Amino acid sequence: MSKSEFHRADERRFLDERGSSGPLAPNGLNPATIMEKAVRERIIDSYFYKEQCFGVNEADIVDRVVEHVDFIGGVYGTVQKPSPFLCLAFKLLQLAPSDDILNEYLQFGGEKFKYLRALALFYIRLTRKDQDVYKTLEPFLEDRRKLRRKGRNGTSLTYMDVFVDDLLTKDRVCATSLWKMRKRDILEDLDILEPRVSPLGNIEDLLEEEDEAMRNAEEEQNNNGSESEGEEEKVKDEIEVKNIGRPQWQGKNGYRRTTVTPTDSPAKLFT
Repeated sequence: MSKSEFHRADERRFLDERGSSGPLAPNGLNPATIMEKAVRERIIDSYFYKEQCFGVNEADIVDRVVEHVDFIGGVYGTVQKPSPFLCLAFKLLQLAPSDDILNEYLQFGGEKFKYLRALALFYIRLTRKDQDVYKTLEPFLEDRRKLRRKGRNGTSLTYMDVFVDDLLTKDRVCATSLWKMRKRDILEDLDILEPRVSPLGNIEDLLEEEDEAMRNAEEEQNNNGSESEGEEEKVKDEIEVKNIGRPQWQGKNGYRRTTVTPTDSPAKLFT
């Protein structure tokens, strides 16, 4: 039996051999050194990794995620303990699953187990080329399921689409420095990627519709204001007509009752 048919449980051997003669990830990085040395050593020395990640394959990863992963994150707590999510991500770096297996993680398995999908997305961001990362991760920006995130500052609530956006835009996620990808605009200018169409529609069309709606609202408000002014003038005219012939109380040194008729002159009001 050849050497490649054995599964090496000693991860330190994986770190030693992969750095010199092992295959590289599709994005050209060394899988054994994608994570920082301090994080790798914490993972290898953790109890969860020694117990649950010993001799597992790609199918066993699903069982481990379902049984043990209920939050995403890197290291947590005062002792900076590596999370099961991070330990399984490091195990995937060793197993190097194919695209077909990752697709099963994302689609069929991901619909039932959201943390399995999150793990696959995280692994793809670490190992795949930039154009493949955009093509694979962007459709999952429509996934609105809730996720628990645990870190040094405690537990918080997040969402799958927020996690995907962090993988596409941030430099560090889950205690791991992400390799720097080219911007999407650059890939579009190089005709490597097609312009992305947002589920909300074209941004320029949305802005035009918003400006048009604001203009219509202002015109309607102005029309209502002019109509209200016309009604006020009409009410004033009606009041003046009704007051003709009624007693009026005027006077400089005291009030004196006079009666105004339509034929009276204005000077009579002050007599």
